[in-house]
Amino acid sequence: MPTLPLLTHISLDKIVAWQKGAPISVEKFLADAAHLAVLLPSGKHILNICRDRYHFAVGLAAAIISNKVSLLPPTHTPEMVQQLQAFSAEVFCLHDNDDCTIALPKLRYPAMPEHAASNMAIPQIDAQQLVAIVFPSGSTGTPIPHAKKWGSLVRNVQAQDARLGLSENIGLSENKSYSIVGTVPPQHMYGFESTILLPLQSGNALSSTQPFYPADICSALQETPAPRILVSTPLHLRLLLDAELEVPELVLALSATAPLSNSLAHKAEASLKAPLLEIYGSTETGQIATRRTTQGEAWQLFPDVRLTQMIEHICAVGGHLESPVPLSDIIESTSAEHFLLHGRTQDLINIAGKRSSLANLNHHLNAIDGVIDGAFFMPDEASHDHVTRLSACVVAPSLTASNLLAALRTRIDPVFLPRPLLFVEALPRNSTGKLPREALKKLIANHVNPQHKTTEQSTTQPAQKMQNKRL
Repeated sequence: MPTLPLLTHISLDKIVAWQKGAPISVEKFLADAAHLAVLLPSGKHILNICRDRYHFAVGLAAAIISNKVSLLPPTHTPEMVQQLQAFSAEVFCLHDNDDCTIALPKLRYPAMPEHAASNMAIPQIDAQQLVAIVFPSGSTGTPIPHAKKWGSLVRNVQAQDARLGLSENIGLSENKSYSIVGTVPPQHMYGFESTILLPLQSGNALSSTQPFYPADICSALQETPAPRILVSTPLHLRLLLDAELEVPELVLALSATAPLSNSLAHKAEASLKAPLLEIYGSTETGQIATRRTTQGEAWQLFPDVRLTQMIEHICAVGGHLESPVPLSDIIESTSAEHFLLHGRTQDLINIAGKRSSLANLNHHLNAIDGVIDGAFFMPDEASHDHVTRLSACVVAPSLTASNLLAALRTRIDPVFLPRPLLFVEALPRNSTGKLPREALKKLIANHVNPQHKTTEQSTTQPAQKMQNKRL
């Protein structure tokens, strides 16, 4: 059967990671993975929640060479852990923190011994080997598993590498490699691909850090050598730019997990002095397209990936995909290689015969000066006779409800004005910047007046009361 290497660095002394400013060689990485593999429990499935990105990568490699499967759920809540146990009774947890409370059999990431130099070989992995099962972010109810084979994952990040030109080391000397710093967790599909598999499969180096706050992002970049690539999200980028800190030099920034506005893209490129590429993909497909947002709205598909209409859905086919995968977005193909994105199919809204989408409304809300973050919410329809009202939560400490509604009126049809509009200190986004529907629903339920209000004056009152309330 065809095999593919665990990593593509050309020699054992090449740097594969940076941890607290210190380089880690391929040889050290392989020795650590082999040491951990011996310690892994007998169970087939592993929940790898290591916070240190290098520890996660070693855990992944140890699982692969032991023919175990890494489970990558969107959260690690008690409910999700119970669902994982229902999915796999012998799942165990690999962690690297003293306060791990996961209710599973646990293995703490060990202190690694000093390894004597050896002429070990880079493992060759069967392309058909199942190495991971991922679950969609923000999913509710029983998680839907998506199996990922080694060959498909490698082909996917090889396509990303080709698009970004990393393995060509453009403009780099022979001994240089890119340092890839990520603000997204490695357990998330985007982080898994772009901060773990990409450096392993392009001969570059990952940073062990997982910074969130602007000062931590700058510190993580500073402790890794140039040339640097930042893998981030619109939320992290917005916070970083608003902090107005001096960001260490970058050669490239990547963004995903949520739509990137054109204004934020231009601001980011001007501030970071580096191109910013946006990645399109999903848990089901992996990444399949990119665009440089400042240069146009059209997305360019990865080589050999195509979109095709199948019954009611647009499907992605070809490339690393082993079978056609339905997409959950409203897509307009403009050529064989390009398409426009018009929001998610489940985001479509029809009120009084007028149509829009949550993505479109959120775009207009977040484009208003003074809005730091905001999101619309469409409740489940109670009955056909009940008039369903849009709600919205917004972080905008410098605005009043009347100011914000006036600005919205110039951008959207009045039928889509939120009732109620709640001012909050922060939205309940997860570590990747996504906003799960259930989290937003609970936030609104906890703060909206249950008494139905129909006049604009009454709908603005909750917003004014919430403006200074700490959540």
